[in-house]
Amino acid sequence: MTTSPGAVPGAADAATPSAVAPASLSPSRASDFMRCPLLYRFRVIDKLPEKPSAAATRGTLVHAVLERLFDHPAVERTAPRAKALVPGQWERLLEAKPELLTELFPEDDEGAGLARWLTEAEALVERWFTLEDPTRLEPVEREFFVETELESGLRLRGIIDRVDVAPTGEVRIVDYKTGKAPRPEYAEGALFQMKFYALVVWRLKQVVPRRLQLVYLGSGDVLTYDPVVADLERVERKLLALWEAIREATESGEWRPRPTKLCGWCDHQAVCPEFGGTPPPYPLVISPGYRREVPAARPGSDRPAES
Repeated sequence: MTTSPGAVPGAADAATPSAVAPASLSPSRASDFMRCPLLYRFRVIDKLPEKPSAAATRGTLVHAVLERLFDHPAVERTAPRAKALVPGQWERLLEAKPELLTELFPEDDEGAGLARWLTEAEALVERWFTLEDPTRLEPVEREFFVETELESGLRLRGIIDRVDVAPTGEVRIVDYKTGKAPRPEYAEGALFQMKFYALVVWRLKQVVPRRLQLVYLGSGDVLTYDPVVADLERVERKLLALWEAIREATESGEWRPRPTKLCGWCDHQAVCPEFGGTPPPYPLVISPGYRREVPAARPGSDRPAES
Protein backbone atom coordinates (compact mmCIF):
# COMPACT_ATOMS: atom_id res chain seq x y z
CA MET A 1 0.00 0.00 0.00
CA THR A 2 1.45 3.39 -0.95
CA THR A 3 1.89 5.96 1.75
CA SER A 4 -0.94 8.47 1.94
CA PRO A 5 -0.12 12.04 0.85
CA GLY A 6 -1.13 13.11 4.35
CA ALA A 7 1.75 11.07 5.71
CA VAL A 8 4.54 13.05 4.02
CA PRO A 9 6.63 15.05 6.50
CA GLY A 10 5.97 18.74 6.10
CA ALA A 11 2.38 18.20 4.98
CA ALA A 12 1.32 17.51 8.53
CA ASP A 13 0.42 20.19 11.04
CA ALA A 14 3.17 21.18 13.47
CA ALA A 15 1.16 19.60 16.26
CA THR A 16 1.06 16.22 14.52
CA PRO A 17 2.83 13.69 16.75
CA SER A 18 5.90 11.80 15.61
CA ALA A 19 5.49 8.20 14.57
CA VAL A 20 6.18 6.46 17.86
CA ALA A 21 4.66 3.04 18.46
CA PRO A 22 2.35 2.77 21.48
CA ALA A 23 4.30 1.65 24.54
CA SER A 24 2.20 -1.39 25.40
CA LEU A 25 0.56 -4.46 23.92
CA SER A 26 -2.58 -6.30 24.97
CA PRO A 27 -3.68 -9.69 23.67
CA SER A 28 -6.42 -8.11 21.57
CA ARG A 29 -4.15 -5.54 19.94
CA ALA A 30 -1.47 -8.16 19.29
CA SER A 31 -4.12 -10.36 17.68
CA ASP A 32 -5.32 -7.41 15.59
CA PHE A 33 -1.86 -6.93 14.09
CA MET A 34 -1.38 -10.63 13.39
CA ARG A 35 -4.81 -10.77 11.77
CA CYS A 36 -4.37 -7.58 9.71
CA PRO A 37 -1.79 -4.80 10.21
CA LEU A 38 -4.15 -2.27 8.63
CA LEU A 39 -6.85 -3.20 11.15
CA TYR A 40 -4.35 -2.47 13.93
CA ARG A 41 -3.69 0.94 12.41
CA PHE A 42 -7.39 1.77 12.14
CA ARG A 43 -7.99 0.82 15.77
CA VAL A 44 -4.82 2.04 17.49
CA ILE A 45 -3.43 4.86 15.34
CA ASP A 46 -6.54 6.30 13.66
CA LYS A 47 -8.93 5.25 16.44
CA LEU A 48 -11.76 4.85 13.93
CA PRO A 49 -15.17 4.20 15.50
CA GLU A 50 -16.76 0.77 15.28
CA LYS A 51 -20.36 -0.24 15.67
CA PRO A 52 -21.14 -2.38 18.72
CA SER A 53 -22.15 -5.92 17.82
CA ALA A 54 -24.87 -7.93 19.51
CA ALA A 55 -22.49 -10.86 19.99
CA ALA A 56 -19.69 -8.82 21.58
CA THR A 57 -22.10 -6.94 23.84
CA ARG A 58 -23.70 -10.22 24.90
CA GLY A 59 -20.22 -11.42 25.80
CA THR A 60 -19.65 -8.33 27.94
CA LEU A 61 -22.98 -8.92 29.67
CA VAL A 62 -22.29 -12.59 30.40
CA HIS A 63 -18.82 -11.79 31.73
CA ALA A 64 -20.32 -9.22 34.10
CA VAL A 65 -22.90 -11.71 35.37
CA LEU A 66 -20.32 -14.43 36.05
CA GLU A 67 -18.08 -11.95 37.84
CA ARG A 68 -20.89 -10.61 40.04
CA LEU A 69 -22.10 -14.10 40.94
CA PHE A 70 -18.99 -14.57 43.08
CA ASP A 71 -20.12 -11.66 45.26
CA HIS A 72 -22.66 -14.11 46.71
CA PRO A 73 -21.91 -16.85 49.25
CA ALA A 74 -21.01 -20.19 47.68
CA VAL A 75 -24.34 -21.81 48.57
CA GLU A 76 -26.21 -19.08 46.65
CA ARG A 77 -24.24 -19.45 43.42
CA THR A 78 -26.98 -21.26 41.54
CA ALA A 79 -28.12 -21.09 37.93
CA PRO A 80 -31.42 -19.34 38.82
CA ARG A 81 -29.54 -16.73 40.85
CA ALA A 82 -27.09 -16.16 38.00
CA LYS A 83 -29.86 -15.82 35.40
CA ALA A 84 -31.62 -13.35 37.67
CA LEU A 85 -28.55 -11.12 37.49
CA VAL A 86 -28.84 -10.69 33.71
CA PRO A 87 -31.47 -7.88 33.62
CA GLY A 88 -29.68 -5.82 36.24
CA GLN A 89 -26.31 -6.11 34.55
CA TRP A 90 -27.90 -5.16 31.23
CA GLU A 91 -29.31 -2.04 32.88
CA ARG A 92 -25.84 -1.17 34.12
CA LEU A 93 -24.48 -1.45 30.59
CA LEU A 94 -27.24 0.87 29.39
CA GLU A 95 -26.50 3.39 32.13
CA ALA A 96 -22.90 3.54 30.96
CA LYS A 97 -23.87 3.71 27.27
CA PRO A 98 -27.57 4.56 26.73
CA GLU A 99 -27.24 4.49 22.94
CA LEU A 100 -26.57 0.73 23.02
CA LEU A 101 -30.26 -0.10 22.84
CA THR A 102 -30.91 1.70 19.56
CA GLU A 103 -27.53 0.72 18.10
CA LEU A 104 -28.10 -2.99 18.72
CA PHE A 105 -31.85 -3.08 18.07
CA PRO A 106 -32.67 -0.15 15.74
CA GLU A 107 -36.01 -1.55 14.50
CA ASP A 108 -37.13 -3.35 17.62
CA ASP A 109 -40.20 -1.27 18.47
CA GLU A 110 -41.91 -4.00 20.48
CA GLY A 111 -38.78 -5.26 22.21
CA ALA A 112 -38.89 -8.78 20.74
CA GLY A 113 -35.28 -8.61 19.56
CA LEU A 114 -34.01 -7.46 22.93
CA ALA A 115 -36.02 -10.13 24.74
CA ARG A 116 -34.61 -12.84 22.48
CA TRP A 117 -31.08 -11.50 22.95
CA LEU A 118 -31.43 -11.49 26.75
CA THR A 119 -32.78 -15.04 26.65
CA GLU A 120 -29.70 -16.11 24.68
CA ALA A 121 -27.49 -14.48 27.31
CA GLU A 122 -29.35 -16.34 30.07
CA ALA A 123 -28.83 -19.62 28.20
CA LEU A 124 -25.07 -19.01 28.05
CA VAL A 125 -25.00 -18.26 31.77
CA GLU A 126 -26.96 -21.42 32.52
CA ARG A 127 -24.65 -23.54 30.37
CA TRP A 128 -21.69 -22.45 32.47
CA PHE A 129 -23.06 -24.51 35.35
CA THR A 130 -22.63 -27.67 33.26
CA LEU A 131 -18.92 -26.86 32.86
CA GLU A 132 -17.89 -25.53 36.27
CA ASP A 133 -19.28 -25.63 39.81
CA PRO A 134 -19.06 -22.12 41.30
CA THR A 135 -19.99 -23.41 44.75
CA ARG A 136 -16.56 -25.08 44.86
CA LEU A 137 -14.61 -22.07 43.58
CA GLU A 138 -13.19 -19.10 45.46
CA PRO A 139 -11.31 -16.99 42.92
CA VAL A 140 -8.48 -14.88 44.25
CA GLU A 141 -9.00 -12.42 41.40
CA ARG A 142 -11.83 -11.50 39.03
CA GLU A 143 -11.55 -9.13 36.07
CA PHE A 144 -7.93 -8.79 37.11
CA PHE A 145 -5.86 -6.09 35.38
CA VAL A 146 -2.25 -7.19 34.96
CA GLU A 147 0.73 -5.33 33.55
CA THR A 148 4.45 -5.95 33.36
CA GLU A 149 7.40 -4.45 31.52
CA LEU A 150 9.87 -6.64 29.69
CA GLU A 151 13.60 -5.92 29.64
CA SER A 152 13.12 -4.51 26.14
CA GLY A 153 10.86 -1.78 27.55
CA LEU A 154 7.71 -3.29 26.04
CA ARG A 155 4.79 -3.26 28.47
CA LEU A 156 2.32 -6.13 28.36
CA ARG A 157 -1.12 -5.60 29.82
CA GLY A 158 -4.50 -7.26 29.89
CA ILE A 159 -7.53 -8.22 31.94
CA ILE A 160 -7.85 -11.81 33.17
CA ASP A 161 -11.40 -13.06 33.76
CA ARG A 162 -10.55 -15.22 36.75
CA VAL A 163 -7.54 -16.42 38.72
CA ASP A 164 -7.85 -19.48 40.97
CA VAL A 165 -5.16 -20.57 43.42
CA ALA A 166 -5.17 -24.11 44.82
CA PRO A 167 -4.23 -24.84 48.46
CA THR A 168 -0.91 -26.08 47.06
CA GLY A 169 -0.27 -22.62 45.58
CA GLU A 170 -0.80 -23.70 41.97
CA VAL A 171 -2.32 -20.98 39.79
CA ARG A 172 -5.07 -21.45 37.22
CA ILE A 173 -5.99 -18.72 34.73
CA VAL A 174 -9.55 -18.92 33.40
CA ASP A 175 -11.14 -17.06 30.50
CA TYR A 176 -14.80 -17.20 29.47
CA LYS A 177 -15.73 -17.26 25.80
CA THR A 178 -19.34 -16.90 24.69
CA GLY A 179 -18.59 -18.34 21.26
CA LYS A 180 -17.87 -21.90 20.20
CA ALA A 181 -14.62 -23.78 20.72
CA PRO A 182 -12.27 -23.79 17.71
CA ARG A 183 -11.46 -26.92 15.78
CA PRO A 184 -8.32 -28.70 17.07
CA GLU A 185 -6.15 -27.32 14.28
CA TYR A 186 -6.95 -23.79 15.45
CA ALA A 187 -6.50 -24.41 19.17
CA GLU A 188 -3.01 -22.88 19.22
CA GLY A 189 -4.37 -19.55 18.02
CA ALA A 190 -7.07 -19.65 20.67
CA LEU A 191 -4.46 -20.27 23.37
CA PHE A 192 -2.34 -17.27 22.35
CA GLN A 193 -4.29 -14.95 24.65
CA MET A 194 -3.93 -17.35 27.58
CA LYS A 195 -0.19 -17.79 27.05
CA PHE A 196 0.10 -14.00 26.91
CA TYR A 197 -1.54 -13.80 30.34
CA ALA A 198 0.63 -16.62 31.65
CA LEU A 199 3.74 -14.75 30.52
CA VAL A 200 2.62 -11.60 32.34
CA VAL A 201 1.87 -13.53 35.54
CA TRP A 202 5.21 -15.33 35.30
CA ARG A 203 7.12 -12.07 34.88
CA LEU A 204 5.15 -10.43 37.71
CA LYS A 205 5.05 -13.25 40.26
CA GLN A 206 7.87 -15.55 39.12
CA VAL A 207 5.26 -18.32 39.04
CA VAL A 208 4.34 -20.31 35.94
CA PRO A 209 0.56 -20.91 36.02
CA ARG A 210 -0.24 -24.57 36.43
CA ARG A 211 -3.17 -24.47 34.03
CA LEU A 212 -4.73 -22.24 31.38
CA GLN A 213 -8.43 -22.83 30.89
CA LEU A 214 -10.76 -21.52 28.19
CA VAL A 215 -14.45 -22.05 28.94
CA TYR A 216 -16.54 -21.95 25.74
CA LEU A 217 -20.13 -21.26 26.71
CA GLY A 218 -21.35 -21.27 23.12
CA SER A 219 -20.51 -24.93 22.56
CA GLY A 220 -20.16 -26.22 26.11
CA ASP A 221 -16.47 -27.08 25.77
CA VAL A 222 -13.46 -26.50 28.01
CA LEU A 223 -10.00 -26.15 26.47
CA THR A 224 -7.06 -26.53 28.87
CA TYR A 225 -3.32 -26.22 28.52
CA ASP A 226 -0.54 -26.69 31.07
CA PRO A 227 2.30 -24.32 30.14
CA VAL A 228 5.99 -24.72 30.88
CA VAL A 229 8.75 -22.12 30.94
CA ALA A 230 9.77 -22.90 27.35
CA ASP A 231 6.22 -22.04 26.18
CA LEU A 232 6.35 -18.65 27.82
CA GLU A 233 9.82 -17.89 26.50
CA ARG A 234 8.54 -18.64 22.97
CA VAL A 235 5.59 -16.32 23.50
CA GLU A 236 7.92 -13.58 24.71
CA ARG A 237 10.11 -13.93 21.62
CA LYS A 238 7.04 -13.87 19.42
CA LEU A 239 5.73 -10.71 21.08
CA LEU A 240 9.10 -8.98 20.71
CA ALA A 241 9.16 -9.84 16.99
CA LEU A 242 5.59 -8.65 16.69
CA TRP A 243 6.43 -5.43 18.48
CA GLU A 244 9.36 -4.78 16.16
CA ALA A 245 7.04 -5.24 13.17
CA ILE A 246 4.57 -2.77 14.72
CA ARG A 247 7.35 -0.25 15.31
CA GLU A 248 8.52 -0.52 11.71
CA ALA A 249 4.98 -0.09 10.40
CA THR A 250 4.42 2.90 12.69
CA GLU A 251 7.59 4.63 11.51
CA SER A 252 7.13 3.86 7.82
CA GLY A 253 3.38 4.32 7.59
CA GLU A 254 3.17 0.97 5.78
CA TRP A 255 0.13 -0.87 7.13
CA ARG A 256 -0.73 -3.65 4.73
CA PRO A 257 -4.17 -5.25 4.67
CA ARG A 258 -4.27 -9.02 5.05
CA PRO A 259 -7.44 -10.38 3.43
CA THR A 260 -9.16 -13.29 5.18
CA LYS A 261 -12.68 -14.61 5.54
CA LEU A 262 -13.05 -12.29 8.54
CA CYS A 263 -12.94 -9.24 6.25
CA GLY A 264 -16.66 -9.62 5.68
CA TRP A 265 -17.25 -8.70 9.33
CA CYS A 266 -14.91 -5.69 9.38
CA ASP A 267 -16.35 -2.23 10.07
CA HIS A 268 -13.64 -0.53 8.00
CA GLN A 269 -14.33 -1.82 4.49
CA ALA A 270 -15.10 1.72 3.27
CA VAL A 271 -11.50 2.81 3.94
CA CYS A 272 -9.75 -0.46 3.09
CA PRO A 273 -7.88 -0.81 -0.25
CA GLU A 274 -9.02 -4.43 -0.53
CA PHE A 275 -12.58 -3.10 -0.91
CA GLY A 276 -11.66 -0.15 -3.12
CA GLY A 277 -11.42 2.30 -0.24
CA THR A 278 -8.72 4.78 0.72
CA PRO A 279 -7.36 4.94 4.28
CA PRO A 280 -7.54 8.33 5.99
CA PRO A 281 -4.39 10.50 5.89
CA TYR A 282 -1.75 9.03 8.17
CA PRO A 283 -1.97 11.05 11.40
CA LEU A 284 1.71 10.68 12.37
CA VAL A 285 4.90 12.20 11.01
CA ILE A 286 6.86 9.50 9.20
CA SER A 287 10.46 9.02 10.30
CA PRO A 288 13.05 10.57 7.90
CA GLY A 289 14.43 7.15 6.95
CA TYR A 290 11.08 6.27 5.38
CA ARG A 291 10.54 9.31 3.14
CA ARG A 292 9.69 7.39 0.05
CA GLU A 293 6.78 5.94 -1.82
CA VAL A 294 6.41 2.22 -1.20
CA PRO A 295 4.98 0.00 -3.97
CA ALA A 296 1.87 -1.89 -3.06
CA ALA A 297 2.58 -5.37 -1.77
CA ARG A 298 0.44 -8.36 -1.17
CA PRO A 299 -0.08 -9.11 2.51
CA GLY A 300 1.65 -11.87 4.39
CA SER A 301 5.34 -11.02 4.03
CA ASP A 302 5.51 -8.93 7.22
CA ARG A 303 3.91 -11.36 9.59
CA PRO A 304 6.15 -12.44 12.48
CA ALA A 305 6.76 -16.16 12.73
CA GLU A 306 4.28 -17.91 14.99
CA SER A 307 5.23 -20.44 17.60
